[in-house]
Amino acid sequence: MFFTFADGLPGLGLLLLRIAVGTALVVRCVLPHHGALPYTILHVIAAGAGVFLLLGAWTPLAGVIVVISELWIALSHPQDPWIGVLLASLATALALIGPGTWSIDARRRGWKRIEIRPRQ
Repeated sequence: MFFTFADGLPGLGLLLLRIAVGTALVVRCVLPHHGALPYTILHVIAAGAGVFLLLGAWTPLAGVIVVISELWIALSHPQDPWIGVLLASLATALALIGPGTWSIDARRRGWKRIEIRPRQ
């Protein structure tokens, strides 16, 4: 999906962003909240996608899942939608930018070494 993976300081920035968003999603799911079962299921789905973001695995797909679930949570509970909107915005950025060098995606699909043998 990605032709390059950001390394150096941009890669570190993406790692910190993935850690912040993934941790916030998991902690938000663990905290007790009052709501119906579909609301709880949405939090569990978002937390599961947050773990994938945290690890940098399937980052674009996990980002899209977080965006959909967090916007759904924000729209279904209008009294305090801003955390959901913020997490959806950050997940959109991660889905569009990519996981960075320090991720499972980079290890699985990162730079490959191609050796061209001389003709004999």
